[in-house]
Amino acid sequence: MTECGWAIDANEQMQRYHATEWGKETHDERLLFELLSLEMMQAGLSWQTVLNKRAAFQEDFCNFEPQQVASLTAADLAKLTTDARIIRNPQKINAIYHNAQLVVKLEQQGKSLDQILWDYVDGKPVVNHWRHPEEVPAQTILSRRMAKDLKRLGFKFVGPTIIYSLLQATGIVNDHLESCAHKYH
Repeated sequence: MTECGWAIDANEQMQRYHATEWGKETHDERLLFELLSLEMMQAGLSWQTVLNKRAAFQEDFCNFEPQQVASLTAADLAKLTTDARIIRNPQKINAIYHNAQLVVKLEQQGKSLDQILWDYVDGKPVVNHWRHPEEVPAQTILSRRMAKDLKRLGFKFVGPTIIYSLLQATGIVNDHLESCAHKYH
């Protein structure tokens, strides 16, 4: 047993993330929102960059508690664009705020992010059986459908590649290679 291809040569932080978080099933609302936000921040960048800034993101975005993020003011959001500890892209920062407002609105309607995401797979993770890293897709029919539906709900920065990364990170899709020691957390 080894690691997945992307984690073999990674630094210790990435290896720890792979071993303890990536692909582990989660139904935790706060963590789902955090991972949605972080995957969105990763667009055009490396996951290592996002992990390096994760603690600062958690601090700046109220530990990704949707209610608190949705309560940020325009001044709070403007201040975030000057914090060099995080990715300062104003569109992405505003999208996290916007998405938090949607999550709160959905909760008020009796829906949860957990329910919305996991309903696509009837509450059961999709377990793939990839043998080689190059077999793992960047997006799938599922992620394209989910991205389209999330956009229809009003979410921002939820393209099919970002959504597929989210599915992998949250264990909705288990893309650990067959040879990976962490295939079944």
